[in-house]
Formats: sequence, structure tokens, C-alpha cells
Amino acid sequence: MSDDGPERQATFGTDGSLETDTTPEATGENDFGERKAENETDGGYSRYAVSSLLQKAVRRSDEEVAAWAAWELARSGYAWNLWDRLNLYVVEDLRAGDEIALTVERYEELATDRWEPDGWRGRLCAVHAALAAARARSTREAANADAYFSAVAEERAAARERGEEPDRDFPAGDLEAGGRFDVALDGHTGEGAKRDRGTRFFKTRGARVGPEGEDETSARWQRLAMSLDDDVDYSAAELEHAVAPVDPDDPWTEPAEIGGDETDDDDDESITDESVADDANPDGSLTDFSG
Repeated sequence: MSDDGPERQATFGTDGSLETDTTPEATGENDFGERKAENETDGGYSRYAVSSLLQKAVRRSDEEVAAWAAWELARSGYAWNLWDRLNLYVVEDLRAGDEIALTVERYEELATDRWEPDGWRGRLCAVHAALAAARARSTREAANADAYFSAVAEERAAARERGEEPDRDFPAGDLEAGGRFDVALDGHTGEGAKRDRGTRFFKTRGARVGPEGEDETSARWQRLAMSLDDDVDYSAAELEHAVAPVDPDDPWTEPAEIGGDETDDDDDESITDESVADDANPDGSLTDFSG
């Protein structure tokens, strides 16, 4: 992806001349009293260069350079470019889950909806947002993942064309029942529905979390909700397994039977009682649960 994105980019006319979309706020004179050229900042720089510098400063956590680049774009009438870029950097260059996304959004709202983007308050918002981005954890994980998965997709397609196995495959490989990711195929999927994997399967296997597991309060609520279920009778082993953390080294493996030989006779009957009426569903319905 380019460092400047598709919005308001320079384009070439039919005669080969450079056409730009310079807003009225970005016109006028620069700091030296000279009429600004297309896409020139007040300091006499190309806005494309300043925008690119801002992104690199965010990636490298250079707070002063990031703050200046944001200030320069904002005061020069290119606030639209600044805020478009900062929002992209949150996605492209910063660690997922960081609160910076909400921070940048709030500063943009203040600078553009409440105040003038190139005014004093607008410039302060620009600097604050750039500093917050530069101070956040930098990473290219999303962009790297996109590039890697895209390359794997091409490799898989080329390998199929050759009638060969690909050198690289997606992390999930083939999603088949009985495979490594069997637990994902619960009643919300066609394969799971064919196998009557209802509430019992979902609550005891598909809804497990990890590697920390549920906290004490959440685990208590889950056990109580399962115990009070009128449609499904859970064994003590199932109640325990449902809230147990998944193995961080093997998060996808589930036991063939929960409890196994350690489950007492009463618990076995609660799971496999063949005396349940034909019109009853001992595994329950998934109607009330999302995937």
C-alpha cells in the first residue's frame, strides 16, 4: 500500500500534466512569503514527503518528528490528509487492541467537528494524536499477515494447477470433521449439524477459552447456568471441563469422552441415557448461542 493512500491523490491528465486536488485551505503563501506550489506545506515541503515521514516516525516511535509532521500538515491546510493517514497507521503500523484507535478518533472529532483543523486547537489535537500513535507499540503484524496469507493463497492455487501439494498452506489447512480443528465444527456449521452437535457439544467444548480460562465469577455463572439447564443434564466432569482453560501448547485437542473412566455411573447415565424420550433432545438447541 502506498504511504499516501487513494484519497485526493495527484493524478496525471490526458496531456501528461500533473493534476492535484489542493483544497483552498492549503493555498496561499509559505513561511517565506512565496506562493505555495501544489501540495506544498507552509514550511516549503511536499505534503507527500511529510505524510510519509509521519508514518515512518510512528513506526520508529520518534515522538518529536511525528509531532512536527502532524503539526506541519495541520497548519498547512492538509488536516484531511493528516487524519486519513493517522487512522491508517493505527491499522497498518500499531499493535492490535491498542486504545490508540479511540484516541485518534476522538482527537479527529474535536479537531474537525468542534474546532478549525488548522487553528490552534486543531493543531494541538494533531500533535496529541501523533504523539499517542508514536508512543503506542509499533508492529507490522497485520500487513505482514496479509502479505503472507496472500502469498500462500497464490501458492495453493498454483500447486493445485500442477497437481501437487503446496509448499505452504493456511494455518487451518483443511477444515474437516475429525481433523485438528474438529471442535470448530459445532452445530453452527453444516458438518456439526449433521453430527447433532448441539448445546452439550458447544458448552463443553466449543465455548472453552484459554489459555487463562474463565475467571472465578464467569466460571461460577457458567456452571450454574449449565446446572439449571432444563434440556441438558451435565455430568460433574462436563461442568469442570467446560470452564477449564485450553492447553496453550495444544489449544485444539478435545478428549473423545469427557470424564472417561473416572466418570461415575450416574454421570454416565446423565450423558448417554437411552431412555430419553424420542421427542426430546438431550444435546439441546444452539438457538440461544452464537458461534
